[in-house]
Amino acid sequence: HLSANTAEPGPSSRSVATMSQPRQDEFKPPPECPVFEPSWEEFRDPYAFINKIRPIAEKTGICKVRPPPDWQPPFACDVDKLHFVPRIQRLNELEAQTRVKLNFLDQIAKFWDLQGCTLKIPHVERRILDLYKLNKLVADEGGFDLVCQDRRWTKIAIQMGFTPGKAIGSHLRGHYERILYPYNLFQSGANLLVSFTQVSAAHNRISVPPAPSPDLCPGARRAKRMKCEVRATDCSPSFHNHTTVLVVPQFDFSLHVLHMHSQDFPSYKAFVEFSKAEWIFLNIVQVDLVVCLVCGSGGDEDRLLLCDGCDDSYHTFCLIPPLHDVPKGDWRCPRCLAQECCKPHEAFGFEQAHRDYSLRAFGQMADAFKSDYFNMPVHMVPMELVEKEFWRLVGAIEEDVTVEYGADIASKEFGSGFPIPNGKFKVSPADEKYLNCGWNLNNLAMMNPSVLTHVTADICGMTLPWLYVGMCFSSFCWHIEDHWSYSINYLHWGEPKTWYGAPGFAAEQLEEVMKKLAPELFDSQPDLLHQLVTIMNPNTLMAHGVPIYRTNQCAGEFVITFPRAYHSGFNQGFNFAEAVNFCTVDWMPLGRQCVDHYRLLHRYNVFSHDEMVCNMARKAGTLSVVLASAVHKDMRLMIKEEQELRDKVKKMGVLQCTEATYDHLQDDERQCAKCRTTCYLSALTCPCSPGVLVCLYHIRDLCSCPVSNYSMNYRYTMDDLFPMMNAVKQRAEMYDEWASRVTETLEAKLEKKKGLPVFRSLLSESESKLFPDNDLLRRLRLVTQDAEKCASVAQQLLNGKKQTRYRCGSGKSRSQLTVEELSSFVRQLYNLCCSLPQAPMLKELLNRIEDFQQHSEKVLAEEAPNVSEIQSLLDVSFDFDVDLPELPRLRERLEQARWLDGVQQASAQPATLTLETMRRLIDQGVGLAPHPSVEKAMARLQEQLTLSEQWEEKASSLLKARPPHSIETLNAAAEKASGIPAYLPNCLLLKDTISRARAWLQEAEELQASGCMLMVDRLSDMVLRGQAIQVQLEPLDGLESLMADVQQWKESAASTFLQKDSTLTLLEVLCPRFEAGNAGSPKRKVKKGKESTKSTKKKSARVSSVSDVDKALSETTDATSAMSTLEELRVREMEMFSNLRVANESKLLPTADCMDLKVCFCQKAPMGAMLQCELCRDAFHSVCVRDPSDSCEAQPWLCPHCRRSERPPLSKVLSLLASLQSTGVRLPQGDALNYLIERTLNWQRRAQQILQACDLPDLEERPGTPPTLTHWVSGCDNVHTNSQAPCLTPEWNRSSHAQTVFYTEQRCIPLQGLSSELEELMVEGLLLQVSLPQVQSLYHVLLDRASSQHTNRPTSPSQGESTDDTSSTRETMTTSERKAKRRLEREGLDTEHRGKDKKRSHKRQRMNKKKTQRRPTSTSSSPRSDFSQSDSDEDMAMCPAESCQLPEGDEVDWVQCDGSCNQWFHQVCAGVTPEMAEKEDYICVSCSLKDGHTRK
Repeated sequence: HLSANTAEPGPSSRSVATMSQPRQDEFKPPPECPVFEPSWEEFRDPYAFINKIRPIAEKTGICKVRPPPDWQPPFACDVDKLHFVPRIQRLNELEAQTRVKLNFLDQIAKFWDLQGCTLKIPHVERRILDLYKLNKLVADEGGFDLVCQDRRWTKIAIQMGFTPGKAIGSHLRGHYERILYPYNLFQSGANLLVSFTQVSAAHNRISVPPAPSPDLCPGARRAKRMKCEVRATDCSPSFHNHTTVLVVPQFDFSLHVLHMHSQDFPSYKAFVEFSKAEWIFLNIVQVDLVVCLVCGSGGDEDRLLLCDGCDDSYHTFCLIPPLHDVPKGDWRCPRCLAQECCKPHEAFGFEQAHRDYSLRAFGQMADAFKSDYFNMPVHMVPMELVEKEFWRLVGAIEEDVTVEYGADIASKEFGSGFPIPNGKFKVSPADEKYLNCGWNLNNLAMMNPSVLTHVTADICGMTLPWLYVGMCFSSFCWHIEDHWSYSINYLHWGEPKTWYGAPGFAAEQLEEVMKKLAPELFDSQPDLLHQLVTIMNPNTLMAHGVPIYRTNQCAGEFVITFPRAYHSGFNQGFNFAEAVNFCTVDWMPLGRQCVDHYRLLHRYNVFSHDEMVCNMARKAGTLSVVLASAVHKDMRLMIKEEQELRDKVKKMGVLQCTEATYDHLQDDERQCAKCRTTCYLSALTCPCSPGVLVCLYHIRDLCSCPVSNYSMNYRYTMDDLFPMMNAVKQRAEMYDEWASRVTETLEAKLEKKKGLPVFRSLLSESESKLFPDNDLLRRLRLVTQDAEKCASVAQQLLNGKKQTRYRCGSGKSRSQLTVEELSSFVRQLYNLCCSLPQAPMLKELLNRIEDFQQHSEKVLAEEAPNVSEIQSLLDVSFDFDVDLPELPRLRERLEQARWLDGVQQASAQPATLTLETMRRLIDQGVGLAPHPSVEKAMARLQEQLTLSEQWEEKASSLLKARPPHSIETLNAAAEKASGIPAYLPNCLLLKDTISRARAWLQEAEELQASGCMLMVDRLSDMVLRGQAIQVQLEPLDGLESLMADVQQWKESAASTFLQKDSTLTLLEVLCPRFEAGNAGSPKRKVKKGKESTKSTKKKSARVSSVSDVDKALSETTDATSAMSTLEELRVREMEMFSNLRVANESKLLPTADCMDLKVCFCQKAPMGAMLQCELCRDAFHSVCVRDPSDSCEAQPWLCPHCRRSERPPLSKVLSLLASLQSTGVRLPQGDALNYLIERTLNWQRRAQQILQACDLPDLEERPGTPPTLTHWVSGCDNVHTNSQAPCLTPEWNRSSHAQTVFYTEQRCIPLQGLSSELEELMVEGLLLQVSLPQVQSLYHVLLDRASSQHTNRPTSPSQGESTDDTSSTRETMTTSERKAKRRLEREGLDTEHRGKDKKRSHKRQRMNKKKTQRRPTSTSSSPRSDFSQSDSDEDMAMCPAESCQLPEGDEVDWVQCDGSCNQWFHQVCAGVTPEMAEKEDYICVSCSLKDGHTRK
């Protein structure tokens, strides 16, 4: 053994940076093997999963399986009790090529050591000379002599990697001659066979090559004491620190030997067969006592060497090669040297360490080694660095790194890492599931799917797991599992384990490469690869074509190796793994093939394959159909082979047969003495050799006795074997028949192909009969799946119109095929093992697609595309679910054709060809693919757009010019623009402007020529239209001036009539009013004037607002019609104010509920100083309406609603009318002003006539002093005179409650006794919006007349007395007065019946506010009455309804009949809602029957 520790520093002193530097021969990792991560469902059955992944994993030989993350079995091994003795591994002895070199160096060192010299390997170019490579290269070139003769040393230097040109070849020659040449001469035997004459001549002339000179030592023996001692030359540094002593055999030579030629002795091996005894008989004449056995001379005693092995003498110059000096130390002659070197080498193996480790102690040692080696914590060392360093160390001769590996530790003895039932390790309830888990290696090998369950013996390492405790660099060498079985390895914990594997089909290739690269190892150990002691770099194997894969197995992961898959690897650090073998059904043929292979290698069997098969055959009924089928096939081969061997032995003469129960013998007791095969079915024995047997293959190797003496021992007769095979056959028939049908179906050709339903039925049958998932079934399933996919795709292609496609889409569907792919797909359909009905239809579809492509190319080549033709092609293509390259071009051509059609259609209709349309077409055209027709149309369109934009801009500038152009200028431009075939808005607007200007001028001429008065609306319309026309119009200035005069007149009239901040318009003030503007109408309708209102309802219905008045006046053709319209409004105004005055007067009569009366704008009860409007007769609080600046002169007081204007004097109004007439324009305000003047003049005439008829003083004679402020108090006996000051009214007590006190600030004309003519005259005078002195005079006359009548009138009777005047007065009462009277009478009636109704008072309710407001009151007999109110909370009323519902509550709503009875009813009894009672008339049932009234 040679030590490498002196070549380089120790590994612990080397830095990681140095190790990580790239080198030329740096290790390159092979590709990764498959890694599988099963789901829980897949992980449940390990054999099913392994069978599933086998087609993939067996291609790489090894694979890795990561269990689901939650699968974490507990570690069940006792760490403290586990003790083991590891193996010692020297890394540079593991690699095959490195070991060959080391063995060669050991042989060289032994050769020189036996000759008394110490071998010291020289350095060349600062590196150790590779003597093995040098020797091999010289041998390959033909030997030393031929290399020297042809001067090939430079070539050899280059082959060894040295740089040429430095005389390296000469150095190599010198080292070869000095070290290797004598060894090669010794190997060829030339140093033993030398003639006497040759030696004699050699003594005088030969120039011996320099050989390692031995150092003189005291122990060197000579024939006689040497007279002189030769000093040895220096040698190169020693390669090994220690040497191995070799002993060379000695020969007894005589002089006759020297006369023999070397050709008589082909090798030294033949020569050593002669013994000393044989040479003594030769006639040798001894001249000297001690002579040289080569030359026979005893001279030159100082040069005679005495062999330390046999005491023979040799001259130093007679040796080949000759020695210059006497070697140091012991010396062996050539004969002794040959004997020592012929001894066989010991088989290489791992030594056992000298100490016993516990698991903890081994881990501490392993971690310390790795940490020291890499000079960093173990967990920080990269796996890639460890891998590269491992392969560097394995290939380095000069480095001697030794590690230890705890391998093949029996789990049966020390306990498994997995928990087992009834084991020492106590399993928690949560971990009990791992006891029977299939991935527990204690269970995996012996599960039902494994055929090893039929092996009776427990095989440690195969059926029982082995444990492995590794450290950094500890390795497992290239090997395959026993019997080529599967193996599974689980890494419980620790650092990763790096694996390398080759697939099973490359096993023989790997063996051949290793034998080729290291033949010396296999010569001595033919079964070297089965010893697990040899490794070879994966890069070397891959360089010779062997497929190699790798993986890093981490803690918690499985690595599975497949049958006959070579694998090796090493550990990254301290770890703990467990492994076991298993065999599946598919392994059966390989198992029998392995037994035959073992027989050739003379390797023992771990178990008997034949015994296992027979065991399964005996239990045929329990086998699965697949296993039965496999056993039947294997047994058929076994019986056939056994039958042939037995017949052969019988023919050779073996006649004795004996039954032997080999089941009961141990395997080593029934091994063949020749091939070491475990015999089971039969064996041969001989009485001469008890306990020795051979298999039937090696009958000639048993002994030398006659064959007739042999005895054949058998386990079963052939008659026993055939029934066993038939039983298995019957079990397998079901599967075999199915398998044959599947095979026939899969291999059918042409018209014999079956349809897809047949394949489906075969699959269904396999599922129903639980056939195994083997290669045949997987192939059937795969073919069926492919056929179904093809059928589905074919049907989809035939159906067309996929959902993922769109008619206008341009993108390719994800699953679309190209035409080439479709064609290939059609060919694939016809190549399927299955016959599909879609195949011919798809072929026809392919023909249609090809026709479509031809048609498309023809259409695309046309200059003028046809939209309909292209669209029809696209419609046809929509039925093809194929990616057609013509489709994008057709779509582009279709877009071009559509665009050209759009341009043509737009050009054919210039009226719709707008600038936006042209721009849009141009933008669309820019996005189109280039084409000559498109480019031409684009040019024409662009030119037309440019011209159109220029004229549009010019027309716009003409229309926007200030001052406007003349009509002639615009007309000339319009005529030029009319020639452009496009829709130009500005040009059309220019034409329209010209036509409107002409029409306006014509209208102006006609208006001027007519000579009639112009209406202001038409004038305004003419001016506005003229101003809107962007043309110079001469008559427009005159009309604008006239319109300004009219506007000025309207402003002057408004300032004359309208009050400051008035919301009324001038027309509203001048026209008669069409609605009453005062607020506070009663809730019940006023019945007075009802009939007269009906008669005029139709006429006035069309005028309800000032806009209606304006419209009506504007539509009249002359002044007469306007006056008629205004006259209708006047009549309506008079009727309306008559009704309004009556209604307002009726509110002011004294009532019991006076406090509920709401007056004035504030809608509060009358209180304090009050004012009554002379026109509408409504009451107002003085503080609400009186302006402090108002004068207190005696004139009629009008409320703000009734006073609508400033009431200018008549003279000013006449001047306004005159100024309007001077303009010559007629407007509604003028008509209203004209009517106002005529109405005023008519009123003056009528007032004079009525006053004369009534004997009233002339209106011009006004009283001397105006009447003073007066007030009346209702219910007083005396009447105050006019001169009295205002005072509070006394209490008017109808019940026991006080009355509200108020008074009037200004007298009003009393309506009592006033004739309707005078009242109407006074009302119309107040309605006139002109200030007339006659109105004030009439007011004072009527006021004074009323005062005189009141003074002469007797005192009003007291309350409760009845007089005749009452009846006479009642006859003259108006409708409102009668209702008020009826109210008072009813209250009296209620008083009389109060006693009778007292019992039912709790069921009756007081009349609420709504009823009070609903009651109309009669007009007081006095000119002006104070308002009073009585409390009526205790008054009860009777509802006259026949079925009164007696409503209860805080408030009860009532309604009064508007018929002849005037009775009050509960609204709920009358069926009337509050809204109906407010807005409609109510007629009770009695009045309806009596008067024939109907309810509105």
